[in-house]
Amino acid sequence: MSTRLAKQGRLIDRSKQIEFTFNGKRMQGYAGDSLASALLANDQMMMGRSFKYHRPRGVVASGSEEPNALMQLGTGDRYEPNQRATTTELFSGLTAQSQNHWPSLEFDVLSINNKLSRFLTAGFYYKMFIHPRPLWKHVYEPIIRKSAGLGAAPDAELKDADTYEHFYFFADVVVVGGGVAGLQSAKAAAASGAKVLVLEQNSYWGGRAPVDGGTIDGETPEAWVEKTLAELREMENVTLRDRCMASGVYDHGYVLGYERLTDHVPGQGGPRHRLWRIRAKQIITASGAIERPLSFAGNDVPGVMLAASMRDYVVNWGVNPGQKVVVATNNDDAYRTALALHEAGVEVVRVVDARDTGGGALMEAVREKGIRVELGRAIAKVKDGPRVTKVAICAQNGEGGAQEEIEADAVAMSGGWSPVVHLWSHCGGKLNWDKENAFFRPDPARPPLGDNGAGFVIATGSANGNLGLGAALEDAATAGVQAGEAAGFPAKTVAASKGISEDESLMEPVWLMPAKADIKLRMKTWLDYQNDVKVSDVQLAAREGYESVEHTKRYTTLGMATDQGKLSNINGLAILADSLNSEIPQVGTTTFRPPYHPISMGAIGGEARGEIFQPVRKTPIYDWNDANGADWEPVGQWRRPFAYTRSGESRHDAVNREVKNTRENLGVLDASTLGKLIVKGPDAGKFLDMMYTNMMSTLKVGKCRYGLMCSENGFLSDDGVVARIDEDTWLCHTTTGGAESIHGHMEEWLQTEWWDWKVYVANVTEQYAQIAVVGPNARKVLEKLNAQAGGGMDLSKEALPFMEWRDGQIGGFDARAYRISFSGELSYEIAVAASEGQAFWDALMEAGREFNAMPYGTETLHILRAEKGFIMIGDETDGTVIPQDLNLQWALSKKKEDYLGKRAHLRSHMADPDRWKLVGLETVDGSVLPDGAYAKGNGHNANGQQNVIGRVTSTYYSATLERGIAMGLVKHGPKRMGEVIEFPGTDGQIYKAKIVDPVFYDKEGEKQNV
Repeated sequence: MSTRLAKQGRLIDRSKQIEFTFNGKRMQGYAGDSLASALLANDQMMMGRSFKYHRPRGVVASGSEEPNALMQLGTGDRYEPNQRATTTELFSGLTAQSQNHWPSLEFDVLSINNKLSRFLTAGFYYKMFIHPRPLWKHVYEPIIRKSAGLGAAPDAELKDADTYEHFYFFADVVVVGGGVAGLQSAKAAAASGAKVLVLEQNSYWGGRAPVDGGTIDGETPEAWVEKTLAELREMENVTLRDRCMASGVYDHGYVLGYERLTDHVPGQGGPRHRLWRIRAKQIITASGAIERPLSFAGNDVPGVMLAASMRDYVVNWGVNPGQKVVVATNNDDAYRTALALHEAGVEVVRVVDARDTGGGALMEAVREKGIRVELGRAIAKVKDGPRVTKVAICAQNGEGGAQEEIEADAVAMSGGWSPVVHLWSHCGGKLNWDKENAFFRPDPARPPLGDNGAGFVIATGSANGNLGLGAALEDAATAGVQAGEAAGFPAKTVAASKGISEDESLMEPVWLMPAKADIKLRMKTWLDYQNDVKVSDVQLAAREGYESVEHTKRYTTLGMATDQGKLSNINGLAILADSLNSEIPQVGTTTFRPPYHPISMGAIGGEARGEIFQPVRKTPIYDWNDANGADWEPVGQWRRPFAYTRSGESRHDAVNREVKNTRENLGVLDASTLGKLIVKGPDAGKFLDMMYTNMMSTLKVGKCRYGLMCSENGFLSDDGVVARIDEDTWLCHTTTGGAESIHGHMEEWLQTEWWDWKVYVANVTEQYAQIAVVGPNARKVLEKLNAQAGGGMDLSKEALPFMEWRDGQIGGFDARAYRISFSGELSYEIAVAASEGQAFWDALMEAGREFNAMPYGTETLHILRAEKGFIMIGDETDGTVIPQDLNLQWALSKKKEDYLGKRAHLRSHMADPDRWKLVGLETVDGSVLPDGAYAKGNGHNANGQQNVIGRVTSTYYSATLERGIAMGLVKHGPKRMGEVIEFPGTDGQIYKAKIVDPVFYDKEGEKQNV
């Protein structure tokens, strides 16, 4: 049965009929409909089942605050659950299914929970599932896991058919909200010359004003909106985006926008959603206000709606919400709904006003239409069922005899309005309690503060608590002028448009209908529709000691998930305050967290999917490596050659060849992936002294120093060579996988702890190609390149000693040469511009022919360093290892007062003499120890397991020594030299290894210092 009205429906195009399906049933709507309005027009009042009790639920609101009408949309690779019917625009072929029921919407087996509601109160899961414990795993857990959630997850085998993108935008002023206040603010800010971006979440502009009526500058709000939009579109410094929601406001004027580009026209091409990353000097939140529900028994029965939302469905979409409507209110605004319904030909059987004195001009206008208005009255209950059939009315004070039961099929309720303060609060803006209007509003004296200590967010219009049309427009004009001036533009006074609407009498805070409702009614009175939280749940939480609003929120789930307090917040706070014999301001508010409205996972990911979900990072020499036998291995996001295999050669053979050639002749390594961080500034030396365990501020220009980094808990996090470039500049080398994390680590401490230090950190890892030239012939090949180019930097031992660096030319290339070695051989690491990396490599390989130059990969790199006893972060460390464990106490400065990890090293556990220490391990038969094998100790632990006294951290076959070598952490290891210990293998074999010095090759370092 169609409930479409004949004349109303300003947003729909009746010439464009659209077919869609709901639960397999074919239905019709019009272009401009939302899915919710189209379902209501098809008399589909029940749209889903509630989360916990599986009660029938219908649409309550008309916008993003809707808690009930969550749908599964689409099929196959365009399937998506938990989509709001109120924010989904209707399109041809739309397929929707209700969710959270089985086997059908009309008959749901789990609706038995509703009958058991007295046993499923707040916190029941904490109380019921403790004893007996065996029942949890075998009975409770399977049932709860099967019942949890709402919509079904998409098929993991199917890839999303749509694409998504991220967009970066810079503006002087961002205006959030395209209602009349937002448009007025945008016009005023743009007049100063500021670059203005206006974000509107809906597909239409003007907000509530065209529905609520009144006049602006003597014309209808709808006409004023069209005229103002035309003016803004003519301004080159204004950008207007509809279907784009400001999802969150963050530090430094950062706004996250969520734009739905093609949801209403799927498959037309282009990205479906766009995530806007916006930087703004000033942000104006003109995000409006949300009507609050009233708390009475059965206020969740399908057909009970917010009064203003019911007005939206009538005026915007021409939908008849019912044949007989009861309006319940504590304020004047609901009378507008009564008038709109009457004008549309809908019977308003009663207006129930909880106020004893009633309202003003709007109430009188309703009475003039012959509509019955009852003061001091309340809804006692709405009869449970799949939709409203009867409404019981009583005195609001709970006295006065028997209830009156009347027939009705819809209820419009209005409990007052709450400014949308979410965005204001996201970044630390504080709130004041407005007792007269019973809501929290932004405190202009305590706004979110920017880097300069000044506020960067301005709330305006009804989002600032100005609910009247005239006051909202005046406030908005002032906000626009202030934002333009704060953004650095000349102050320019802009006259506010004059808005006129009916004067309204004060609302009366009504948190429960009737005021003295008994427990049976409170058990059926809902605060949070999305999470099935009742008035009685909050009262129970208070009785059980949950006096903090945040604790109550978590115990009852009030205002959690996507609701974030949109509908439930104030009513829930009021019930809690009353239960604690306190006032709402003393109870406080819960924390509003972004996103304001759910964002699709596709939008968050953007283009990071498939092959570019985690882009493969390639060095400038990647193509040469690939063409010359590179056997690739992933190292973080990089791809590095494990070895360079030749025809008919195994990986093991290739590695042995590379090791021997590097030791005997000349090895060349693509080390471009090595992290390179420039740390610069007057306080850079002081900063690096805190970052590294050893002293870096005393390092002389032109010299290098090996350094260790620890977390604040004292555990080793990275190591590398630091070079001092000039008085204010250091270059820090990190491990391949550590560049981004160490950069972030440095920035975190600079921004949170040492924010006033003058230090700048730049990650230049990909700006340079770095090539290690290693082996007895390393100096010869570089000198040959210089000779071919007619000269270059002096690379002799005297001119460039070990652990120093020089800038100059090598073979005609501008280069920086570091005399450092991770192999124990004579070694240079040459850094050239990334654009010249391949050319320099080619020249090097050509010149190295006579010296038998060979490239080598990461496995050879590891073996060479292990032969020298050099540690590898991630092998010798696992997040629990400290420098002292690796015999690196020499790198812990005794001169510095502090560094990250120093205090942690003083803990008793860190100084425990029984900590495992680094040693070398040689198998008695020359075999290779299994990687990660544990050393067997005497006796057993408290669990009856074999005691363990150590483990293998690195193990290799050494082609140089022609035997297996390993490094490991062993209890009292350095004191047990020569002792043979056993390592059980997973193959059942027992490996015996002797504890030796971890330096297996050239202990005196003669080869690297030649």
